[in-house]
Amino acid sequence: MSTDTDTHTETDAESNMAQRQQPKTTDDHTSTVAEPAWATVLFCVACGAAGGWLTTALADWFTTLRWAPLKGPAELLNSIPEPGLTLGAITGGALLGVLVGFIAVHESLTVHVSRSRVTITVRDTSEEFTPDQIEVALRDGKQLVLLSPNGLEIAREDSGLPWHRVAEAFTEHGYTWSDEDPYGDNFRRWVPGTPGLPEGADALLIARAAARKNDDSTDARELRRDLIRLGVVVRDEGKRQYWRIPN
Repeated sequence: MSTDTDTHTETDAESNMAQRQQPKTTDDHTSTVAEPAWATVLFCVACGAAGGWLTTALADWFTTLRWAPLKGPAELLNSIPEPGLTLGAITGGALLGVLVGFIAVHESLTVHVSRSRVTITVRDTSEEFTPDQIEVALRDGKQLVLLSPNGLEIAREDSGLPWHRVAEAFTEHGYTWSDEDPYGDNFRRWVPGTPGLPEGADALLIARAAARKNDDSTDARELRRDLIRLGVVVRDEGKRQYWRIPN
């Protein structure tokens, strides 16, 4: 009787030890991939300061030429005594860099990945996706793309993030990752009046082409979403638009 009790006790102890040695679940763990704000701002400040110094150098060079564009403003700028000219130009360039840096941080992509959801944030706007909505996450050039099980794009965002970190974040939490679009060969170049598009899609593509020509990225994003609602996936290559319809 004592032997059986000892055996059960040892078995329970081994079972408890095994449970303690098992890795903890990562269901509540979130991997975040984002561009460091301080690095982005610091880079822009450095570029702005360098640009300010370069401006003074170019102004000095322009004044030695018989004819040059903006020679008048260059002579006016060069009339400021040193070291005030150089210090002022560098300071002004650095301040401009701070502004550009904050804009860049605001426009940059942040990705949060967990087993229960994926959150993509751009320009203070966030979208959440559940695992059943995502068939594959992929890199398409400089863009992060999420595809649904039926092949429809549910997200496409410009990304300056390290791609190996983005891939690791998705695969770590059980999502499928691809370094290329599995439907890439299905895209066709769009021209006005292209046959095969759903009703209303051609007009949206015309409007989107105009928005991209005017560098209206907000309108272009909204029109992309309108096309998705019609079942049309669109991608850009330079100034050209390409489209496909999921199977």
